[in-house]
Amino acid sequence: MSGWAIVHRPTVDPLTTASISIAIIAVSSSAPLIAFAAAPALAIAFWRNGLAVALLGPFALLRRRSELRALVRGDGRRAGIFCVLAGLALAVHFATWIPSAKLTSVATATALVATQPVWQGLIALGQGRRLPAVAWIGISVAVVGAALATGADLGLSPQAVLGDLLALAGAVFAAVYTAFGEQARQATSTVTYTMICYATCGLALLVACLLAGVPLTGFSNSAWLAILGLVVGAQLLGHSMFSYALRKVSATTVSILILLEVPAAALIAWAWLGQAPRPAALPGLALLLVGVAVVVLGGSRAARRPEPPVADPLP
Repeated sequence: MSGWAIVHRPTVDPLTTASISIAIIAVSSSAPLIAFAAAPALAIAFWRNGLAVALLGPFALLRRRSELRALVRGDGRRAGIFCVLAGLALAVHFATWIPSAKLTSVATATALVATQPVWQGLIALGQGRRLPAVAWIGISVAVVGAALATGADLGLSPQAVLGDLLALAGAVFAAVYTAFGEQARQATSTVTYTMICYATCGLALLVACLLAGVPLTGFSNSAWLAILGLVVGAQLLGHSMFSYALRKVSATTVSILILLEVPAAALIAWAWLGQAPRPAALPGLALLLVGVAVVVLGGSRAARRPEPPVADPLP
């Protein structure tokens, strides 16, 4: 979610409000489910996308056949390339963020990956868009918060610090994924874009699993249930509900609401996994979220053009 453009939307109705609430709960379950699943991180990432493609593929092939054909042989080949690039960036996002949820706390991993709008702003700067002063203030606050949160983990274990760094890398590639997705969505429908993106991501992760010798089967029933929960919850239900809400709510508002995933995920991990947030990390995490919110709001105020189609939010 770029958060760098704003557009007026119709009045929000109860159905949209319910959709946003469901989406926040669904995506908030992602990190706790990953931490719970007794399966390799890369395997979880592969199945999360592979099963999503298995569910979306038949519908896309039946209803969007002409659009898919145009992306391969017609005028839409440029959009098709952006779909593939978005899928590759998404693969790197999952390959970094999913392990982070197992190496560091759910609260820290979720907060650090939520810095995506910060990196989105820097990508916009590289694309020639001017960032307002308030956005730079937000970036500075978020960086300080991330440094404090990661510094709190230095006394915990090197593994936790590695998880923090992987979560930050996941945020960077989430921003890259959204930047490519923004280009692809200008000429593709949600279903077509999502199917190609997830298929590319799943294939890249499958190759990574095979090269690294990561097992893709032999997991416990509870692990498979967790993976299925990721597919139905964060991958399909959460993203779909946010996409529905974008018809009546600005991308900026949705970006701010997605930040609610951080405390919600922490509460789920605390209640379900007994993973209490580390007190030393809380000030840094709070600063980080404030900084991200300022970045999103600053970017929205600077917008001077209609909002382009937006890629599905992450994670």
